[in-house]
Amino acid sequence: MKILGICGSPREGASEFLLKRALEELESEDSFETIFISVRDKDISPCTHCNDCVETKGKCSIRDDMDEIYDALREADGIILASPVHFGSISAQLKAVIDRCQAMIMEDLDIFKNKVGISIVVGGDRSGGQELAIQQINTFYLLNKIIPLSGGSFGANLGACLWSQDDGAEGVKEDEYGLKTLDMTISHFKEFLLEYKS
Repeated sequence: MKILGICGSPREGASEFLLKRALEELESEDSFETIFISVRDKDISPCTHCNDCVETKGKCSIRDDMDEIYDALREADGIILASPVHFGSISAQLKAVIDRCQAMIMEDLDIFKNKVGISIVVGGDRSGGQELAIQQINTFYLLNKIIPLSGGSFGANLGACLWSQDDGAEGVKEDEYGLKTLDMTISHFKEFLLEYKS
């Protein structure tokens, strides 16, 4: 099974560290092949809502690095979206990726159907809007028939929520509770994919 991880952080840091950790955990199983994409080294323009993709049934009028992401999304069985929390929301860069998926949806309304998705978010504060950011990602999943998963009750109700203490990757390494939410979410994701997709 192919798992695509997209890091929505505009810089190297906690989100990238956590996503790579999650993908490494999945790679330890023979059943998974992972792909990592970071937006920080990509040219991805925001959607202009020009509606060209509606008229052409899927062709985006903007030519940039989203083409690589479109291909990876098509092939993925599972999707992990990771983002820092920016004012209680996902990053502008990840939002641009999500919005540009409109072109894929206009190609085929069921293009994402039954893929499985999870979220990893990290904030500078312990309660810095992590669950609000996850809800944005989950809304994208739900609107497009992607099955959203969390790590379950008593720890990871909506997904992986971590606290960087404004110290990037070094900060999240010290967040034992947050790392537990990541482990719970990855474990459920792995278990579900192995049962559901096999």
